[in-house]
Amino acid sequence: MILTIYVAAVTIYFLVFAAFHGWLLVMAGFETRRHTGRLRETSLRRTIRSPLAPPISILVPAFNEEAGIIDSVRSLLALEYPSFEIVVVSDGSSDATVPRLIEAFDLREAARPTPPFVPHERVTAVYEPKGRLNLLVLDKENGGKADALNAGMNFSNYPLVCAIDADSVLEQDALVKAALPFLDDPVGTVATGGLVRVANGCRIEHGRVMEAGLPRKALPMFQVVEYLRAFFGARTGWSAVNGLLIVSGAFGLFRKGAVVAAGGWNTETVGEDMELVVRLHRTMRDQRRPCRIVYVPDPVCWTEAPESARVLRRQRRRWQASQKDVPERGEAAFALVVDRACGRRHGTR
Repeated sequence: MILTIYVAAVTIYFLVFAAFHGWLLVMAGFETRRHTGRLRETSLRRTIRSPLAPPISILVPAFNEEAGIIDSVRSLLALEYPSFEIVVVSDGSSDATVPRLIEAFDLREAARPTPPFVPHERVTAVYEPKGRLNLLVLDKENGGKADALNAGMNFSNYPLVCAIDADSVLEQDALVKAALPFLDDPVGTVATGGLVRVANGCRIEHGRVMEAGLPRKALPMFQVVEYLRAFFGARTGWSAVNGLLIVSGAFGLFRKGAVVAAGGWNTETVGEDMELVVRLHRTMRDQRRPCRIVYVPDPVCWTEAPESARVLRRQRRRWQASQKDVPERGEAAFALVVDRACGRRHGTR
């Protein structure tokens, strides 16, 4: 009798699970069709030239990234968008990340007071170009990726902030496509996220994907399928019903005022991307303000996937980590977050 009840309960659970995810896939299909139709109606070139396109500050937290930081910044400077700046935040790097940036882009130290929007570790130096390059480099004490993003947002000049990883590669039109929801609904749209694809197996030169390909190793190959399922299926479906709970930390675009109102990125978590999105939903609801967090299935960000079981295990442990007694940061805070075993400070990687 007990076994029969157990089998029936498990069967019902899986039927409900399959039905729910089937509904999500249907919603994802409608949303993808709507988005594709809208792109046919809208000229991206016209958007690129439009003076109404909101300017964007690209935040690049970097921890010991001397090997690839120059190519990364150069590829970002080549993005197609009317007005943007790049804010590189060296989060206590012990290598030559900052000296290489100073040499490559002819930077000089500038005297700038620290804006008071959200707290972060002390910024020891600010560097800006001698010419008209839209680049700012912050050198600060180590505080982790979330702390570096808070510092970059504080020193940024524009109303939208784009958080990306230092080793991520954006397609040239990724910013334009990610910004379209802000043009459609400038009041209600709070954040957008784009498609993240696995760069393993691709030919990348000078921070640009020259040829897309598949990984040769089995482990990253499985992750290609996983990424496509998660981004094309689940996130597109959740976005269609305004229930999206995560914008990938590798590529996300946020309204700066909303992030400041929510208290910035939480430095007490290793899942700062999901925690911020959940807190944005809560903050906007508490303030009775419209809130749309949109997944745009077209902008592409390429990122490296783990190729060994050890690195993959460490990554997934960080994604799933949680801690019950994280101190709250105001009424909008959520107690989501870090595993005690990961309790010591992490770098931005």
